Amino acid sequence: MACRISELVLGCRDPEVLARFWCEVLDFVVLDREEDGSMEIGPREGFGGAQPTIFLSRRDEPEPGKSRLHIDVNATDRDQDAELERLLKLGARPADIGQTGEEQWHVLADPEGNEFCLLKARLNPL
Repeated sequence: MACRISELVLGCRDPEVLARFWCEVLDFVVLDREEDGSMEIGPREGFGGAQPTIFLSRRDEPEPGKSRLHIDVNATDRDQDAELERLLKLGARPADIGQTGEEQWHVLADPEGNEFCLLKARLNPL
């Protein structure tokens, strides 16, 4: 038996802001709220399905050092350019990590500066 990813944990100052952003990006919903303000978001079916949930762990200060984990997303119902426009309207912003401009993806940052990539291929929705 193998393991599979069930949750991604992201430390953040304002889980509410990031929950709104990522719920719009991924068509997720809030699944749980903790007393400290941390939140878990995920697919409408809830925890344990084919897609991992995202646990937004409330932290007063970002952890030192650059995160070695980031999220890649693919559009499911539009092309990459249309999805890029939608993500920018939601509050994402371009992030420069030394790209050449020849990449097939866009590097973006969420409202708290966490980097993620919008890939080119369109995926079928689950």
